[in-house]
Amino acid sequence: MSKPRSHTSERDAAIRIIGVLRDDGHTAYLAGGCVRDQLLGEIPKDYDVATSAHPEHIAELFKKTAAVGAAFGVMLVRDFGPTIEVATFRSDGPYTDARRPDHVHFSSPEEDAKRRDFTVNALFLDPHEDGDTIIDFVGGQADIEARILRAVGDPDARLKEDHLRALRAVRFAARYQLSMDPKTSNAIKAHASELRGVSIERIGHEIQRMMAHSSRAAAAKMIQDLTLDAVIFTDSCSSPGIPTLTALDDKADSITAMAAWAFDRFGEGILNRKGAAGTKWDLKLDMSNQGKEQFIATLDIAGLLISLWNEMNTAHRKRLASRPHACGGLTLAHAINPLAIATINSDIESMTNDGIGLAPEPLISGQTLIEMGNSPGESFKAVLDLVYDAQLEGTVDSRNSACTLASELFIKYNKTDQ
Repeated sequence: MSKPRSHTSERDAAIRIIGVLRDDGHTAYLAGGCVRDQLLGEIPKDYDVATSAHPEHIAELFKKTAAVGAAFGVMLVRDFGPTIEVATFRSDGPYTDARRPDHVHFSSPEEDAKRRDFTVNALFLDPHEDGDTIIDFVGGQADIEARILRAVGDPDARLKEDHLRALRAVRFAARYQLSMDPKTSNAIKAHASELRGVSIERIGHEIQRMMAHSSRAAAAKMIQDLTLDAVIFTDSCSSPGIPTLTALDDKADSITAMAAWAFDRFGEGILNRKGAAGTKWDLKLDMSNQGKEQFIATLDIAGLLISLWNEMNTAHRKRLASRPHACGGLTLAHAINPLAIATINSDIESMTNDGIGLAPEPLISGQTLIEMGNSPGESFKAVLDLVYDAQLEGTVDSRNSACTLASELFIKYNKTDQ
């Protein structure tokens, strides 16, 4: 079993790397997201180091290194346990592919800060035993204090460099409850159509990260307010509201959250296999095959729970409640209609504890039917399904009674065939 990541040990490793770099005469700071998170009172996920040392110098100073982007000045260092990204201060050339710079120039901390996307991500921290010092060339510390998300420099230029920055802006603003600077939001709207040129892999990754966090409703609303949704999904929603996504349990996973957002956009017509697949959200958001299956099943199960539960017998209810992704379907259905689902949850609890259970091991199998002298054929599945339904209902409770029912059903099927 792998050990959980220790944020303290990662910070210590980063600071030890900074110490080695400084002892060799280089400038080195903590950089980017870890500084932002610390100032916002969050636990950083990663600790990155920015330095004046070039990649070849980093490779000479440390024993365990890997070049993951040497052309951009990025190295990984593992000398002190955790893997720490160490990047050389740089300025970027033009972004002709609207994703990454054509070339970079190793430069100063100030130039490095000014090439970054948002001011809150462009801060450095100089760690000292007697206290940390924030190094701020772009007004990021004031923006964090005011809880504002602002592009570094000219917002139009930042958006033109990498069109995905529109979605990154939404994720950061929603995640950290930041207000978006008007010039930045206006630039996002002006460049919204350019998001069409971004790969579905990159868009899907950003959306799934948003939907995995409890700030998902704020992110979805921002995407719609900034008119990014029409570009992402290439569809028109029937309602701009997101009540279902807003009501969704914070612990719901990203796929269930995307199903809730889809329901908000399209309404009850999406709550079935055909409707879910027809939206093609699985393609727009680059879901894995497992994710596609879960997305469609979640919508399908929620629709059945809401519309047909009261018409189902016990066997059908148990089958539905024990389907893969039933938990997500229940979570979505609860967000749509909490009063109806309260009764359903009570029913499921009763069935779980009825002495039979939701999904007991079948009393008989296809091999059992063969041993009874039956030849495999089209009727096998139908007989097994009916016997299992009887088991779920409690009308058969042993292998013998199940075999008796199976024999009666085969007699009936044989008469029908004649």
